[in-house]
Amino acid sequence: MVKSAAQAQDRDEQTKLEMKHRQEEDDLYRKFSKHREEENRRIRDEIQDEWERELERLTSRFQQEMQVKKRRPDAELGALTLRHQQERADLEKNMTLRRDKKKESLTRKMLEHERAATAALVEKQSYEMMELIQERRSEYMAASSLYVDGEEAPPYPSRAPAPQPPLVSKFHIYTDPAEFADVDKIAISVAQEDQKTFTDLVRQLVGRCASDVEKARTIFRWITVKNLNNIQFDDNLRGDSPLGLLRGIKHGTESYHVLFKRLCSYAGLHCVVIKGYSKSAGYQPGVRFEDNRFRNSWNAVYVAGAWRFVQCNWGARHLVNAKDAPKPGNRGKSDSLRYEYDDHYFLTDPREFIYEFFPLQADWQLLKTPITLHDFEELPFVRSLFFRYGLYFSDPNTKAVMYTDSTGAATMRIAMPAHMQSSLIFHYNLKFYDTEGDGFDGVSLKRFVMQSVIGNVVSFRVHAPCSGAFLLDIFANAVTPREYLTGEPMKFKSVCKFKICCAELQTVMVPLPDCASGEWGPTKATRLFGLVPITHQEALVFAGRELEIQFRMSRPLADFMATLHKNGVDEKRLSKYVQQNVSDDIVSFYITFPEEGQYGLDIYTRERGGPTAIHQNGSAEKEKHLLTHCCKYLINSSKRN
Repeated sequence: MVKSAAQAQDRDEQTKLEMKHRQEEDDLYRKFSKHREEENRRIRDEIQDEWERELERLTSRFQQEMQVKKRRPDAELGALTLRHQQERADLEKNMTLRRDKKKESLTRKMLEHERAATAALVEKQSYEMMELIQERRSEYMAASSLYVDGEEAPPYPSRAPAPQPPLVSKFHIYTDPAEFADVDKIAISVAQEDQKTFTDLVRQLVGRCASDVEKARTIFRWITVKNLNNIQFDDNLRGDSPLGLLRGIKHGTESYHVLFKRLCSYAGLHCVVIKGYSKSAGYQPGVRFEDNRFRNSWNAVYVAGAWRFVQCNWGARHLVNAKDAPKPGNRGKSDSLRYEYDDHYFLTDPREFIYEFFPLQADWQLLKTPITLHDFEELPFVRSLFFRYGLYFSDPNTKAVMYTDSTGAATMRIAMPAHMQSSLIFHYNLKFYDTEGDGFDGVSLKRFVMQSVIGNVVSFRVHAPCSGAFLLDIFANAVTPREYLTGEPMKFKSVCKFKICCAELQTVMVPLPDCASGEWGPTKATRLFGLVPITHQEALVFAGRELEIQFRMSRPLADFMATLHKNGVDEKRLSKYVQQNVSDDIVSFYITFPEEGQYGLDIYTRERGGPTAIHQNGSAEKEKHLLTHCCKYLINSSKRN
């Protein structure tokens, strides 16, 4: 096995430098502690002085009033005394609140200062550690060279290169996180133990890594597995204890990105901390970056011949079912324990990263053509799942804020890659932008959105029911037809959001018929049930007073049911206007419309047979699938058609 740069360096020499750094940190933390004590004392003295002055003023006034009213009845004097006591209690309460508010403000400012000082110290120490490793770097990199497209990669640079866009995408480095299965196992294993020094920690992490990519990977996975936010630190934690090396996390002066940079330096990797804006928690499309609310920091690490983005904090998803983590001696729950994280934030491509993160320095966009902050604000608000599914916007004019036309309509289109078309299911939610309200005149706002799929494009056409701003949240999930047919609830996660603005409405919009939720049109029937439309290929149908819709079954289906819907009309009353017939592999639905207008047609079916259920007595029988929603059509009936 090839030695890492950290192993190639003399261990004692590296540990000696780490101990020097530890002493510098001790001095810094003592300085922080002393400064906090001094500031807290100053605030306490200021408040105490102010309290005494106010109390003296209050007492003096009370004495003067008592002198004036000393010949008044006892009841009046008693009332005056009670008022004085209440004013004193109010004063004490207000002074306590002022003190707490001052301390909170001061603590926030001190923490900002301490974070900056810690980051500066880590910057200096990382540089010194990298300098120490340089001596053996050339020898090490020659022995463990990377291969890109079959050619030997150049040796790892001794100095940090200037920021430049990578020549190849993340896909060329690895296509599946499973390629890192071995180093991920190492990171997960190491995370279960405690180390006394960063030297020991990094050697355990990168000792068997054969490339700089693998070294960055195992550090990233260690951080995402360790769940530093939930570590229980002893108040008397010593700097040389196993968890002492993470004391910056405990004190709030060090964060994921600073720790990642520190560990990279021990592994001999160039790493920088980048500051800027992010579309993080609380952000909504259309928000301007005018203050520090959405300031954030992340990393770029130099691997595979280029600078590449890493966002450890967003990549950390830690333990699934962490609340069920096994207790000592309890082995029952450990079998169901697994680790989950977001791989999107490891070596993210700049063209995807820019949708969520905007650096203050344009060079660190790592784009051939950098964009402006205004451009960043206008980019659609997407989440990592959007890229994980390979989605993209088919319309280049798609922006975070979309404006309706004179009829109140706006359309958002999302394209799917070919390999995802058979498994992706979308849903959406529409609500008012500035409130949690999701209804208009007693009708769900969802009924003012028409979702449909044509080819590889899913469209969401919004018809605003009134002027104003709306928030459209689009969700997706990749499921197999078999999973869909079980009828089990499916979890959808947000892939993108849009702000929809309707300045004025010249046409009164009516809600869509109250059909089952989800997409309109026959595409779903084909994708999930193998039901191929013969007569009507699109979601919108124009018909006279009668209509026949036909499908061909490509696999056996059992029962069918169709329900007709019309605004203001009872569904039961419309049931007699829908008939169906199955002949060989052809399914036909016959609809007559009692009056002109807009209708919705829901079609349900189920597969024949079904999974086998094993009962407690050992007997087996075929389970019946429940009728499952198959597809729906929007039908405009008119004599003119």
